[in-house]
Amino acid sequence: MRKLPLILAITFISLKIPAQDLFMQKLSDAAIELTGQTITYDPSYYRIEYPGGDIPPGKGVCTDVIIRAYRKLGIDLQKEVHEDMRAYFSRYPQNWGLNRTDTNIDHRRVPNLMTFFSRHGQIKKGTINPADYIPGDIVTWDLGRGIPHIGIVVNKRSPDNRRYLVVHNIGNGQEISDCLFSFKITGHYTYMK
Repeated sequence: MRKLPLILAITFISLKIPAQDLFMQKLSDAAIELTGQTITYDPSYYRIEYPGGDIPPGKGVCTDVIIRAYRKLGIDLQKEVHEDMRAYFSRYPQNWGLNRTDTNIDHRRVPNLMTFFSRHGQIKKGTINPADYIPGDIVTWDLGRGIPHIGIVVNKRSPDNRRYLVVHNIGNGQEISDCLFSFKITGHYTYMK
């Protein structure tokens, strides 16, 4: 009878999910949860609080999916990106002619998130092999004409069960799509604070 608790403890430890896998699953779940909200695609510039600011409810773009999913896990990308940009401004894209950071918009720009995830996350290969993408991965694309896009791979499968789906906002609000290989992949990341 004394061996039973030890056997149960060893079994529990061997079945314990690694922290990274648990985090990635939670990020996937948070992204899926966002698809239940009605969002109008709105790329407008808004003045928002800092830290913890968000644009008005019911509005958003692709980056807001990422920001809101991470925020559900207690990670404020507005603050994280701003602090890194403030310290290393020259390492971030200078696409907008800025000479200083802007807490209202910097975290809502795909190239800035790509730079941040490259600096603080894990860069993964941008392959065309579905097995290389797991729930919780962040993927960026070029939609054509240099238009960047970003989404989160989630724990839902394509109809043919060959790849995971993506939560993103490409103009129809926060949605789950079978779009992983629909556009040119420009980045593939994992980020856990």
